[in-house]
Order: sequence, then structure tokens, then C-alpha cells
Amino acid sequence: MTPMGRWSIVVAGIAALLAAPFALRALPVDDAGTDAAALLTQVQEAEDHPYSGYVESQGTLQLPVTDGFTDVGALLGEETRMRVWWRGEDRWRVDKLLTTGEVDLVHDDRGTTRWRYAQDDVQRSPDPDIRLPRTADLLPPSVARMLLDDVDAEDVERIEARRVAGIDAPGLRLSPASEQSSIEHVDLWADPDSGVPLRVAVVGKGARTVAFTSEFREFSAATPSAGSVAFRAPPGAEVSFDDVLDIADAANQYAPLVPPASLAGLAKGPQADGAVGVYGAGMTRLLAVPLRDQDAGPLREQLARTPGVREVRRGTVVALGPLGVMLTGGEGDGGWLLAGTVTGDTLVTAARDVTTGTLVRR
Repeated sequence: MTPMGRWSIVVAGIAALLAAPFALRALPVDDAGTDAAALLTQVQEAEDHPYSGYVESQGTLQLPVTDGFTDVGALLGEETRMRVWWRGEDRWRVDKLLTTGEVDLVHDDRGTTRWRYAQDDVQRSPDPDIRLPRTADLLPPSVARMLLDDVDAEDVERIEARRVAGIDAPGLRLSPASEQSSIEHVDLWADPDSGVPLRVAVVGKGARTVAFTSEFREFSAATPSAGSVAFRAPPGAEVSFDDVLDIADAANQYAPLVPPASLAGLAKGPQADGAVGVYGAGMTRLLAVPLRDQDAGPLREQLARTPGVREVRRGTVVALGPLGVMLTGGEGDGGWLLAGTVTGDTLVTAARDVTTGTLVRR
């Protein structure tokens, strides 16, 4: 074979490799035809199923953030790239991939370890029921679990299958039963074999575009090895322990209040046994966090500069896609941060309830 002939074979081989992904996308997507109720059951039964892969999430919610909420703003308003190994609720690892390295979360029965590559520090903390969102909460199965906890068969319908991570995934549309929800619908596509959600997209009421998506780009339903979720602090890394995870955890532990049993007609959840209230469920969920003035003041200033902000009798309220945010009170008063997937009217009613109701001091 001549040199030119050999190079022709090499070039043809490279072209075939480059063309393969495009050819795969061009193939029609196969839909097994599972009905909505059966697919919902399969997804719900897959909550404890192991998996691994590469995930990309994209949020368009431009939150008004301050020091205590910067990470939340980044998670919900930017692209996040993650590698995940999930053996179960009590054993997993999620690596957030950055241009400067990565930030890893490793969870076991003792709590959660965070390792920041750029800072070369390791922090261990407990895993409280009440906390702000973190990268592990952005995974498609985690988002689906939160949104599905009050969904019944009559709340779902089938939508067209979609190819996700190379898998022909049947689709399901979830529509909230409650008029207090600020979500129009949630679209979910699941692995037809395991039932693990592969892609989740959230659309707010009155919106034409998706507010948040989370999607596997690579996926395996096989159980990850024990070694893949193990962590050992690198030599020389600074290691510390913190019994307060974030501003919501701090308020829940130390604020001298117990929030009302219900806000705006939404019942408080059983996990809310401290100063922070978690109300409603699924696609109609509200968080109530008591803030000190040194935390409320900067947030109030940021809210005032947010497009679409409204000043109402009991505070400042703004809608950010399907996420509503309200801070009660005024300068020097501290206040309650109310946030969740509820309508503006629900936030205002909740603000009235929390500021005029009788609060128990603990």
C-alpha cells in the first residue's frame, strides 16, 4: 500500500469517528410506549437505584446574592458541570468541575466532606435536614425526587421520548395540582431500564423558556465501586470540622424562634423542627428562614436592585422565574427570608402570617 493510501485510510477512520455522534442523533428515538402512570411508578421506585456519570445543569435564575447566598446564586444562575458516583443515599461522591480544578463533596455515614482543589482545604460537616442547596441537589435524580414527593398519577402525562446520554428515554410531564405553585410544568426523561431520571427541565408559569435544566451527558446504571466514593485528604491539605454548614443551618440551630405550623395555608413539614420552616411539598414548596440584621441588611439592598422587585406593606418581594423571594421587615429589623416555588400572592400571605402570628421562643 502506498503512503497516500495509508493516509487515506487514517483520514477516513477519523471522519467516521467524528461523524458517529451526529449519525446517532439523526436516528429516530425509540419510545417503548409505557403509559404515564407506569412510568411515574418506575421513576418513584428508582429513588435508591445506584448510578454514575457526567451531568450538566443550567440555571437562568439571577438571584440577588450576598456572602451567605453566593453559592446558591451560582448554582441556580449558571452552568454547573459535575461527575457523580452514587451508591446510595448514605454513600456518594459529586465532583464539581471548574476551570481551576474542582470542588468535591463526599458523603458517608459520618457526614459530608468538601475538598476544594484550588484552596487545598478539606472540611467535614454533619448533614443537616435543613440547609441551602449544594451541587448534589442539582443531579437529575435529586431534582426529580424533590419534585415528585407529592405527585399522583393524575398529575402526569406522557410526552415524546428524547435521546439523553445516548439512551432513548421516555418522557413525563408533571403539572402541579396546587394553584399556589409558581411552576407551570416539569418535564422529565428517565432511563427505560432502571427508571433513573436522566433529564429534568423546569418551566415557570407564564414563561416561554426553561428556567432550569439538569441532564446526564454520560450515564451508567451500574453500581459504582466502593473506591470511587472514597476520599483521603491530600498530604499537606488543611483539614477542619464545622458543625454549622451554612446560613440556613445556623439559623435553624441557633435562632430563638419556632415558626408557625402553617404559612399561607401550607403545612410545615416534619423535618422542620428548629427555627427554619419548610412548608408544602413537591412543586409547591416554601422555605422560611429568620435572619439577623447583619445578614438581612445586605440581602435587602441586593433585592432592591433586582429587576421586577416590588415593595409591599410587609417587605420586599421579587419573582425570579419559578422562584419567588421575599424579605420581611425593614432596615435594622432583621427579617424572615421567604423563598420557594410559590406565587407572589402566596409569599405576601406567608409574610403576613409569619409577622402577625404568635411565634414561640425556644
